[in-house]
Amino acid sequence: MSKLYTDLAEIYEAMYSSFIDYKAEFEFYESILKRYDRKEILELGSGIGHLGDFFQKNGFEYSGIDLSEEMVKIAEKKYLECKFLKGDIRFFKLSKQVESIIMVGRTISYLLTNKDVLSTCKNVYNNLERKGIFSFDFIDAEEFIPSIQNGKEILHNASYGNEEYLRKSIWSIDLDKGMTFNWESHYFKKTKNGLKEIGTDNSVIRTFTREEIRIFLELNNFKIKEILPKESYAFPTYVIVAEKR
Repeated sequence: MSKLYTDLAEIYEAMYSSFIDYKAEFEFYESILKRYDRKEILELGSGIGHLGDFFQKNGFEYSGIDLSEEMVKIAEKKYLECKFLKGDIRFFKLSKQVESIIMVGRTISYLLTNKDVLSTCKNVYNNLERKGIFSFDFIDAEEFIPSIQNGKEILHNASYGNEEYLRKSIWSIDLDKGMTFNWESHYFKKTKNGLKEIGTDNSVIRTFTREEIRIFLELNNFKIKEILPKESYAFPTYVIVAEKR
């Protein structure tokens, strides 16, 4: 698991609460679920629970699951009305099947092997009701990988509470595990004396082609209903809407 979701969980909360528009994220997925008349939802990789709070307050029956104990503790403390579980998205088992499952924030990018992707899709299938909806986003390999062939460095500024933060990200191609890249991050807090480094993280991130995603879903008896382009703060992204056969 990325260090960002364990040792740096508090920093994650500060950074992502600032530069991700969770209200817009909620409205995007809410529109999908409304089209398919779904009110019960499980979020895979629910993190610190911001999205769950929007769903719960807007009449959805929401629960979230995350592998990081640190993230789950933050979520439970912040959003008392939501239900959060610690678990592995590849192997969890619910007490009853649900109407819909979403996986946002490019969580699929951390499934680095085909075995892990297949296990997750199979597990989602087993925990969904018949004709249940599975929706998730992924980084488009065809656009993104060529764009970083010479490496790329980007900066993200964020405000949280009374603090100002900066994240320096360095992306470099590493195709040993597929269409993957290395993401090196340095986190800084802005002080009156300049930047103070407060944490670092190194992760391998996977991107996908639309054809790869289609094959994974077909192998697990899902029918793709929609493929939607979606703006994100850093990556060319598509969202899949699939139905359990």
